[in-house]
Amino acid sequence: MSPNQTLPTRAPSTEAHRFEAYLRSKKLKLTGERMEILATIFRKDSHFDAEELHAELKTLGRDISRATVYRTLDLLVQCGLVRKSSLGSSHANYEAAHENEHHDHLICLACNKVFEFYRADLETLQDAICQERKFKPLHHSLQIFGLCVDCVDKTDENAIRTKVAQIHT
Repeated sequence: MSPNQTLPTRAPSTEAHRFEAYLRSKKLKLTGERMEILATIFRKDSHFDAEELHAELKTLGRDISRATVYRTLDLLVQCGLVRKSSLGSSHANYEAAHENEHHDHLICLACNKVFEFYRADLETLQDAICQERKFKPLHHSLQIFGLCVDCVDKTDENAIRTKVAQIHT
């Protein structure tokens, strides 16, 4: 480990308390490994998968098993501290679920980059549609699949059609 790397040993207190309360309600323990995983997730500012998280923990000198990472991610999703989504791929992606933060995603099918965005006018339109139909929204997720500016001119659209077809199946 380089001298400039800091070890995430503490999760933000609100999230740690919430996770501890959730675990207690399930008669589970808040272990040091679970806290390290939580802290590492809340230091991230992008989406990640379980393997990336496991590799990052190893880079930080943490000897946490892959199984513990997967089980803890499941607990964090159940607790509402982490969001899980597919983002168009065949495996799960995760992100920290910050309070009152909503965003949608643009997903490049060529390079797999994920771009987050928020548009108040889009949220207003979705709310209006729900009101018109007397529908009570509890959650929504908007994912737009396409090609980013770096890939649009370099990608064979026929090759991408297979990926598009897989999204809808």
